[in-house]
Parts: sequence; C-alpha cells; structure tokens
Amino acid sequence: MKRIAMFEKVSRKRYLTDCPRENAGEIYEGIRLPARATAGSAGYDFFMPYGLTLKPGETATVPTGVRVKMDEGWVLQLFPRSGLGFKFRLQLNNTVGIIDSDYYDSENEGHIFAKITNDSNEGKTIVLEAGKGFMQGVFLEYGITMDDAAESARNGGLGSTG
Repeated sequence: MKRIAMFEKVSRKRYLTDCPRENAGEIYEGIRLPARATAGSAGYDFFMPYGLTLKPGETATVPTGVRVKMDEGWVLQLFPRSGLGFKFRLQLNNTVGIIDSDYYDSENEGHIFAKITNDSNEGKTIVLEAGKGFMQGVFLEYGITMDDAAESARNGGLGSTG
C-alpha cells in the first residue's frame, strides 16, 4: 500500500467559526480523525462530531473538523457508509464528495463538510450518534490529459474553482 495522506483536525478557531452549535468548543475536543475499521478496508470512516437526528427528507450540513494533506495526483472521494445508505438511504447531497489535494491549503484550512439527507422512502428516522461513522473516504490516484494546461491555485471550497 502507498502511504500518501495524513488526516488532521482543523484549528480550533476554524471549527468555532464553522460549527453552528453552542458547544462547538467541547465538540472540537472530541473530534475523531478518520480511520479504517480493518486492514482490508478501502474506506476511512468519518465520525459524527455530534449527535444528529434526521427525519425522512431532512438535510443537515456537518462540519467534520477534519482536513487532509495528500500527495499530488491523488483525490479523496467521500461516500455515505454503506450500511446507512442501505438501511436509511442516507445520501451525500453532491452524490460523491471530491476532496482535491490542493484543498488542504485553502483559506478555510481545507475543512471537510458533509451535507447529508435522510432520503428514506419508508418513513425511517435516522439517529447519528456522536463518535459513530457516517461516511467513508477512499483515496484514488488519477491522471491528467497530455495537453492539460491548468495553472491556477485554489483559494476556497465549494465552487471556488469556477
């Protein structure tokens, strides 16, 4: 296996800015960095920083408190944990989250957010407990075209590249 990345917490100041909860400082102290469950797991589980209940059709934005520094030529793709998708139709609103290697140096410290929806069509409410896995990230290597000419630098998150 290639070792190409390192998860870190964003700064306390960044998290307090991004987290709308009154107890954001306490939440920050409890943030767990993503981890694989087994040696054969491809995905790194991301853990809920605080508890959240979503009724069918409800959406929430979760500031994970996590950033990732990775080698150039790699991307982190984010997906709902398969069990939550299967049992509750938990969805990431952008279908698959894409974290580029240059996002780490963004003005928001590369803070990874997840916008999630309980898309249950069976009337199921989902309870996401603090510290429990809710999405997973998989690192993938990628290539570029022979005539690629991209030279600009990123300075933000969603929509920052045009």
